Amino acid sequence: MEVRQMATAFLIHQEHVLMMKKAKSKIFNFEFWGGIGGHLEYEELNYPMKASYREIEEETGFKEIDIKNFALKYILIEDSNGEIRQQYVYFGETTHRNFIPSDEGELFWIHKNDLLNLKTSNAIRFTIQHYLENPVQTNICVGAVTESEEQDPHVHWSAVKQTSAF
Repeated sequence: MEVRQMATAFLIHQEHVLMMKKAKSKIFNFEFWGGIGGHLEYEELNYPMKASYREIEEETGFKEIDIKNFALKYILIEDSNGEIRQQYVYFGETTHRNFIPSDEGELFWIHKNDLLNLKTSNAIRFTIQHYLENPVQTNICVGAVTESEEQDPHVHWSAVKQTSAF
């Protein structure tokens, strides 16, 4: 079984989040929305934040200096057709709204109240929903994407907390 590691970022400016609309992907054969990001390169495997900053600059033109309070908020785990996908999800605030056009998809600033109306993957929808419902959460949350007996997708969230030494 292969493991694919990815980094995704949601950049926020006031009440809006920068989202990317894609025509299709390897997973979806239809138009869908997502954050900014992609796969970790070999030299980034232990440094997902480095990968996230790289993807942000490649896809939006935003540089690290343009982003404040950038932090890992979620780690998502899911089985996607026999491949384990581990996704590091970051949130940060931008100092301006200017981005460059992306070859990966179309970028739009979406009001936070409209995010859950977009067609996204289940993992991203549940992550955005959890973030909006827990805006002051400081712990990193790990989420396992699963299905109920009725085959309804959901995520089991657990907060990662530092433990005391043995």
